[in-house]
Amino acid sequence: MADSLAYLASPYSRFHLGLEAAFIKASQIAAKLLVSGVKVYSPIAHTHPIAVYGDLDPMNLNLWYPHGHVMMERCDCLIVAHMEGWDTSHGVKTEIEYFRKMDKPIFDMNCESLVLVKRRTDSHFDERMPLGIADMKAFSGGRRELPSLAMPDPKGQ
Repeated sequence: MADSLAYLASPYSRFHLGLEAAFIKASQIAAKLLVSGVKVYSPIAHTHPIAVYGDLDPMNLNLWYPHGHVMMERCDCLIVAHMEGWDTSHGVKTEIEYFRKMDKPIFDMNCESLVLVKRRTDSHFDERMPLGIADMKAFSGGRRELPSLAMPDPKGQ
């Protein structure tokens, strides 16, 4: 359980204050989680600087989606940050659906208090159970063996 990794979903492309503000807010939330003992991957906090300083298009979904899918496969649970616009974000909806299909736990999080609510997917109604950060680890799943990544030879060999 101590090696569990959470994937942080947050709005980006249509965040009401812009991409840079979405990056800053996601980074702040990821930092709060990290300090609270949650190992977290944030696609926004981790890839926005790569796009900016690598002169890459942050909206190039052909580049970012494959990376995101690999990271979602590697993560044990999803935390949905309830930033403004989270409920209308196409990216957040896609991440939620991906985690549902993998049958991995999904937590909704109040960004200020860090209170988590675990989504129930085993019923027809949306019953929720409030949890704190310390409780999340109990739902994150056991350690899995992951296949190594095969990197293509850049010279085609």
